Amino acid sequence: MGDGLRPLIAVTTSEVRSAERTQQTPEGDPPRLDMALGLPYLKAVEAAGGLPVVVPPLDHGAILPLLSQVAGVCLSGGPDLDPAAYGAERHPALGPVDVVLDRFEIEVALQADALGLPVLAICRGMQALNVARGGTLHQHLPDQGEEILSHRQTLPGTATVHGVRVAPGSRLAGLLGSEVVQVNSFHHQAVDQLGESLRAVAWSDDGVIEGLEDPVRDFTVGVQWHCETLTHMPEEAALFGGLVAAADGRVQRSTVTRAA
Repeated sequence: MGDGLRPLIAVTTSEVRSAERTQQTPEGDPPRLDMALGLPYLKAVEAAGGLPVVVPPLDHGAILPLLSQVAGVCLSGGPDLDPAAYGAERHPALGPVDVVLDRFEIEVALQADALGLPVLAICRGMQALNVARGGTLHQHLPDQGEEILSHRQTLPGTATVHGVRVAPGSRLAGLLGSEVVQVNSFHHQAVDQLGESLRAVAWSDDGVIEGLEDPVRDFTVGVQWHCETLTHMPEEAALFGGLVAAADGRVQRSTVTRAA
């Protein structure tokens, strides 16, 4: 980047898998509690010029010391959020949830806010950011009416299945370089009531919120689709470029302040 240093980007764990869900091989380690994260997140950050650091669920007291060492945060996708996090009852169609992961990721979002860190929130990550700000979610999109699109594609994540319109003049539109983009779709939950200071800036044709941002922050952007598997498209790679550029700017400002 500007001085040859690449900013550290914390990437949250997508999923924690129990020993019962791990298949043991004769040559492998014994089944145990594991964390999982798709490599495309890390490759996308690296290709954009950042250094990704995978962050496991930690005790809350460890979050601030860790975030103090990084220049940006990527909140990754993953399982459904427990509706208890926003004061709702569980829907019958709710998928598996991980309350420990929920609490950790929400706290990461809150402390990243407090530190003013650039944040790119993806799919579940966007939902966690919204909940951290006091917002709520639709737990099961098919309940929202017959006009709702299918938001659970069966095609690979590298394929796009529906369009998204983006608010003119928004940061997201500036990053994407367009007010209409094609995206993939792997969710059945979505943002309902917006969290504090967040505004919706992208929608699918059925009105589901597909993007949000905080217009006051230097870089707080969320997208409902999995942009990390679409980085062969320049407009999608630009989302990670924007995160890394904002993180690099933060590093440069910090360096100048220390030198002064």
